[in-house]
Amino acid sequence: MKQHSVLLADEQPLVRLALRQLLSQKEQYFVVGEVGNEEELIASLRINPPDLVVMDYSQSDNFRPGSVAKIRSISPLSKILIISADTRKENIFQVLELGVTSFLTKTCGTNEILDAAQATLKGDKFFCTRVIDFLLEKSFAKDTDVSCAPTLLSNREIEIVQLSAKGLIAKEIADVLNLSTHTIYTHRKNIMKKLHINSASELVLYAVNKGLVQNEI
Repeated sequence: MKQHSVLLADEQPLVRLALRQLLSQKEQYFVVGEVGNEEELIASLRINPPDLVVMDYSQSDNFRPGSVAKIRSISPLSKILIISADTRKENIFQVLELGVTSFLTKTCGTNEILDAAQATLKGDKFFCTRVIDFLLEKSFAKDTDVSCAPTLLSNREIEIVQLSAKGLIAKEIADVLNLSTHTIYTHRKNIMKKLHINSASELVLYAVNKGLVQNEI
């Protein structure tokens, strides 16, 4: 199993300790360093760029949204997983626009953190429910005119719709697509909000009507 190097960036030693202990439970992760401020972060990135940086950018004395931009500049190949207590939409949108693809709040559970780390290293997006709600709210706010055009789903979302319509449960879909079950649930929630549907049967009907699956189901 390939091991991935992880750098922890948080001003709180107890948070770093908890993350280190959590990640150490899995053989694929090894923590190469811990930093408590931006100066230490920059120095560590230049010496030993990690595969993954886990950070809280919302610590004004030590880390800020601009810290994300510095990671991108100094170590562009490093993936970034944000685990933050920040719930301000403008800050969240700012770091997402800087290229962050995974964002959890500090209320998320340990399994979500492990799933997020795995997804981030694979290049997949991973957002907690609160962030997904913010993103959807922003997306729908831009679309002020009513249109008869079909809602566009990503290729990944179409795959999940197809497999769901064939009767596969979330765990089975996760196995087929090599994703975590949590990621599948997150995608499903996103899909249902996009399509304005509320049940699995409506999802099947949508898939059939759009020709995403054969009528044999």
